[in-house]
This record gives sequence, structure tokens and C-alpha cells, in this order.
Amino acid sequence: MTGIDERQEQVVIVGAGPVGLFLAAELRLAGVGVTVVERRAERPSITKGVAMHARTLELLAMRGIAGAFLDGGVRLPGWHFGFLERRVDFTGLDSPYPFVLSFPQDRTEAILEDRALALGARIVRGEQAVGLEQGDDDTVRVRTSRTEYRAAWVVGADGAGSAIRQLAGIAFPGTEAAIYSYVGDVVADRPPAPGFNVVNDRGAMMVAAMPGGLHRIAGYDPVRQQAGRGALTLDELRETSARIAGADFGLHDPKWMTQFDSATRIASAFRSGRVLLAGDAAHTHFPAGGVGLNLGLQDAMNLGWKLAAVAQGRAGESLLDTYEAERKPWAEDVARHTMAQTALITATTAEGLALRKLLSDLMGALPEMNRALARRLSAVDVAYPPADPAAHPLTGARVPAAEMPDGRPVTVTPAGTTAIVRPDGYVWWATDDPSPDLAAAWEGLGVRF
Repeated sequence: MTGIDERQEQVVIVGAGPVGLFLAAELRLAGVGVTVVERRAERPSITKGVAMHARTLELLAMRGIAGAFLDGGVRLPGWHFGFLERRVDFTGLDSPYPFVLSFPQDRTEAILEDRALALGARIVRGEQAVGLEQGDDDTVRVRTSRTEYRAAWVVGADGAGSAIRQLAGIAFPGTEAAIYSYVGDVVADRPPAPGFNVVNDRGAMMVAAMPGGLHRIAGYDPVRQQAGRGALTLDELRETSARIAGADFGLHDPKWMTQFDSATRIASAFRSGRVLLAGDAAHTHFPAGGVGLNLGLQDAMNLGWKLAAVAQGRAGESLLDTYEAERKPWAEDVARHTMAQTALITATTAEGLALRKLLSDLMGALPEMNRALARRLSAVDVAYPPADPAAHPLTGARVPAAEMPDGRPVTVTPAGTTAIVRPDGYVWWATDDPSPDLAAAWEGLGVRF
């Protein structure tokens, strides 16, 4: 391979978005050698994902880095579900963070990149993965135009069009694009009241405040549903706003404008040999409810400690099988509720508007329905129940708060129960025995720390 550099790594992550960067930091906490390869020459300044939900903030707090997000974000007590008139109320969540944090993705990436670099990760930009080969010598080769990387493990965190997923031959089944949405992050001289969203026979629109004086304008315009038409222009966004919302809000100086579609896909496998997928490379869906970024960061937290343990010989490879077993069902859950939200957002017929009013009224009349949606969007209802029926009832349950800045599990004793908390904030083992044999418990977990 004349002219091609060769590098040996423990783990290569392809994709330097939030998921790849967070995963790199998690691996470096355990001392695993990591190189992140990114096709873009520079970190983008776009604000793609803006919503950070409660469970994500809990996980960031476990690593001691939530403050950087909380200090610069906008806290929103409510959020939309399918643009229904009644907002989902997060203020009653059993979480230290009973709100949605509006925080732009470019700043999220900057924080996570700084963290990964500070922990010793290597980030290489301007290299596109063009080849992948799993050898018989427990290595994977990833080729770019300039370098061949040889690694024990490779993770594709390179988005919905993942080159790694395609090169690994992992299928990506699901639904084709049928709906196209518009998104613009702009300055609004005359913004509507906080929490504004509307759906009528002319389309759908929501407006959300963002840090830095911007507003996100997003929704569905039945007039502009041509595949491949590209993002709205500023003039088109003003016209759309005036037609759907009755006002153009004095929009100017757009920072970012784009179009999303409703294609919903989940990888047939999250692991193929020594290749794994995380984030949008493993699942993609309509950006309803602001859950996509959160789902990917939670993938990274789940995978990070497991891959580190296997890469360092502290656990058998079977531990990696639990990554797909635990995360794929929740990706499927998100796919279902974002598809349901898509149906509500585009329900602009008389019948659709009647359905929307019925559901919105029920959310107000049935507090438990509102709470259930809040828990679903915020991911505080995520749990990993054990297959063993003899396991303690708390096994697999979420722990809202635990200090694990070094990424190592901890022992806690809530209300007379002794529990070992996994590095990703879920109960690994628990007992009500007042004098538990912790040494035996740690031994039985099968992972050394």
C-alpha cells in the first residue's frame, strides 16, 4: 500500500459527532487507546440537535460534566409531543433535571471534543472511510485515502449514511421517506410567546428559544413536499410562517436551515464481529420530540464501559452482546413514538385536527397520560430488566444520581438495599441482605475493574 500510512489502535471510532466523541471519552476513562476518524475537515457550526432530556443530563452529571451544559442552556419546563396544543409537562419528573435543556449541537460537540482530547483521544479529520476488512487475526482494518488503521475493534458512529455500516454489510431496514420537514435557526425580532406551536389546515409549526438569541422554527408544510428540494430559503421560511402561523416573526440572519425526512430505519444488528454501531448509524427517525441526540449519547454510555472491559481483557466478548440486547429495543421504541408524532404533526385534515384535539384534551384531563409521555421523551423510563427471574427487582433499574467521574461502578445503599451501580447508571446487582457478601457479588458480575 504505497503512500498509505499504517496505524495500530485498540479502538477506532469512525465519526466525530457527539456520539463518537462521547464514546471516545468513555473509553479513555478506562485507559483504552482510541482514534476517532472524521470525514469532515472541521467541526461543523450547525445546531442540528438542540434538546437535551433529563436522562442524558443525569448521565453527564455522573461524569461530572453536566454543569458545562446547564450553565449555557435554556431550561424549558414543557415540550411538544406531535405538536399537540397541550404541552408535555416535565416539572414532575423524578429527576434532578425536570426540564428539557435547549442547547445547540455545535456547542455540545465542542465540549465533548475538548473532553475526549483532554483524556488522551486522538482525533483525525478529513479522512473518509472507504474500506473495511475483518481479518482472522482479531483485527479490523479500516482504510481511508491516506491511512490504513488496524484495530481490535471499530465503531461506526458516522451517521445515518454510515460508511462503516455499509462496509460491514449490516442491513438497515425500515420505512422510506414520505414526509419532509423544514428547520431554520434564525433571529426573530417579533417571536411568539414561549411554547408556541400550531397545526391547522395549512400545515404545522413550532418555535423554540435557543441560546444566543436564536429561535428554532420547524414543522411541516404540505405545499413543499418535493423530495430533494433542499432547505427552505429565508424568504420561503417567512412565507411559510406567515401562511401557517399568521405572522413571519421578523425572521432574519439564519444560522442554519435544512430539511429532514421521515425515513425510519434500525440496523439489523448493532454488532458484526469486531464492528459495532452507535447513534444514527444504528437507528434513524423523524426528528420529533428532540430525542435523537439523547438516544445516541445513551448508546455511547452503554457501550463505552462494556467495550473497554472487553478490549482490556477484563470481560469476555459476550458482554458486548448485551449492548444490542439492551439498546435495540429502546431504538425501536423511539422509532414507534416518533412515527406516531409524525402522524400527529401532519394531521392537517378536518379528521386529523379532531384527533389532535381529542388527544390534547386527554393529556390535560389525564395527568398520568402526560406523565407517561414525559417519562418516555426524557428516557427516565429506560430500564434493562434481567433475564433471570430470581434477580432482585431493582436489577436493571435506572439510578437518577450517582457520582462516577472515573467511569467505574459504585456501591450504594438506598433504603436498606445494597446495590452495585453499573458505569452507565443502572443497577447491576442488588440485595436486601443486611450483611451482603460484596466480594462474591463483584466476582459474580464477570467483569473486573
